[in-house]
Amino acid sequence: MKKPSNLRRLLGYAGKYRYLTYGSWVLSAFSALLALVPYWYLWRIIREVLTAAPDFRQAEGLARNGWMAVLFAAAALLLYIGGLMCSHLGAFRIATNLRIAAMERIVALPLGQVEAFGSGKLRKIVNESSGAAETYLAHQLPDRAGAIATPCGLLLLLFAFDWQLGLLSLAPVLLAFLIMLTMTGARMRQKMQEYQNALEEMSNEAVEYVRGIPVIKTFGQTIFSVKKFKGAIDRYRVWVIAYTKELRLPMMCYTAAVNGVFVFLIAGALLLTREGVTEVFLLNLMFYIIITPVISITLTRIMFQSENAMIVADALQRMDRVLNLRPLAESKTPAYPKDASVELSDIHFSYEGGKQALKGVSLTIPAGQTAALVGPSGGGKTTLANLVARFFDPQQGCVKIGGVDVREIPKEALMNTVSFVFQNSRLSKASILDNVRMGRPDATKEEVLAALHNAQCDDILEKLPQGVDTVIGTKGVYLSGGEQQRIAIARAMLRNTPILILDEATAFADPDNEARVQAAFSRLSQGKTVILIAHRLSTVAHVDRIYVIQDGRIAEQGTSRELLDKGGLFRSMWESYQTAIRWKVAKEA
Repeated sequence: MKKPSNLRRLLGYAGKYRYLTYGSWVLSAFSALLALVPYWYLWRIIREVLTAAPDFRQAEGLARNGWMAVLFAAAALLLYIGGLMCSHLGAFRIATNLRIAAMERIVALPLGQVEAFGSGKLRKIVNESSGAAETYLAHQLPDRAGAIATPCGLLLLLFAFDWQLGLLSLAPVLLAFLIMLTMTGARMRQKMQEYQNALEEMSNEAVEYVRGIPVIKTFGQTIFSVKKFKGAIDRYRVWVIAYTKELRLPMMCYTAAVNGVFVFLIAGALLLTREGVTEVFLLNLMFYIIITPVISITLTRIMFQSENAMIVADALQRMDRVLNLRPLAESKTPAYPKDASVELSDIHFSYEGGKQALKGVSLTIPAGQTAALVGPSGGGKTTLANLVARFFDPQQGCVKIGGVDVREIPKEALMNTVSFVFQNSRLSKASILDNVRMGRPDATKEEVLAALHNAQCDDILEKLPQGVDTVIGTKGVYLSGGEQQRIAIARAMLRNTPILILDEATAFADPDNEARVQAAFSRLSQGKTVILIAHRLSTVAHVDRIYVIQDGRIAEQGTSRELLDKGGLFRSMWESYQTAIRWKVAKEA
């Protein structure tokens, strides 16, 4: 089956507004043709002036011809404005629908897939790709219609007065067109894709760098400490400079050719008038000198439209990368958990293009118990928790909640069963009330305040000018890391799901905030099944069961006492942790 063109695909998002897009092409084409009519009246004015010279009082038609030129120029302008209005209405509708389609797909994707894609890349694709489509439809397509109509009218004018001068006017156009072909085509499309890839990579790394600024400032690092971001900038710089140098010579030749029409006209005029200059020839030469700049303008428009068409094609390919992402499959025979137990059976999981993160993991967490996942970084702890929340599906094995495979639990039901508190909780640029209410949008203000109280947030509300109605910045720029965590805990309390996953939730908390966060966790965890991921081993000393994850496998499991008595990996980690917390800064004598 033949793949639809990019234009047809874009118009598929226009709905009834597509007719406005069609109308804009017609209006733009008529506008381009009308814009040539004043040149004909200008030719009549020049002819009348040459005929009447030296007694210019005989040139009685100058005013009438001048006003007619003005009238047609005004009509062309009005038609062009009307065409742009139509094209913009259609383009805005298409860009809006493109963004809606992309965001609907992103919202339907599991969180793990979104994180793996990269928030910077997603932002660039949704905003800039739809923006490129809007610019193409609102401006380039109407101009293309005009650029097609203009040469047709120009050919008629060029050959209507003097076919020899007409051919001379077209010679540099042909030369410029041949040079333009060397800068377009398949190779240009590849270069355009490389350019957009470099921009996309730099945008994504910039977003990640900005998110890491708190850590960078804490440890006194500079931008050069973020090697990936600097590398992206360096690669973009090298690519742009090399590509600019590559196009420098053909672009210079193109510019010289497209603007060199006067050289051809004057040289041709000298050859054609060796036996003398007639009044008619001089009139036609003056007319051609006036009208030929339109040729260079039209050709330049065509060149940039070819480039813009490639930009849109690349933008749609990038948008397809989002639209082609498939949400996790929903079961046609939904089932619901019987309790809050969690069971993983022979789980194998690998990230796309990466090493195997989990290798045959099996464990069971009875309802109402707390299990801790500890172990070296990169061992697979967070991946395991992500599978419980169904941020991903395993390639092999089964994850069950309440005896039911998570793939058979409807998405809404799963969300109402499992809550997740991340180590770097993200708060929106909204009031504390609205941030907490995200856990349950229909909650009353009194219920939100109760959740904040239970999450040890009273001191936060007391110091803020408008209390719970205070608007905080993106990612909580007015709150410390521990305070952000307590707000996130309040949100989880309001949600009140039977299963709770805590992923390094005290990582950014200072000692005072850590005590408050721990108190909030105690209140939040009552009667719930809790999966706790922690590096601070003091937080897991009294949990029901500890699983030590190393290299994608369960290396050890048991209570803290059992694991300490065993003398294995957990004991080694515990001794290292105890040594670390006993470190003190020696005072100078």
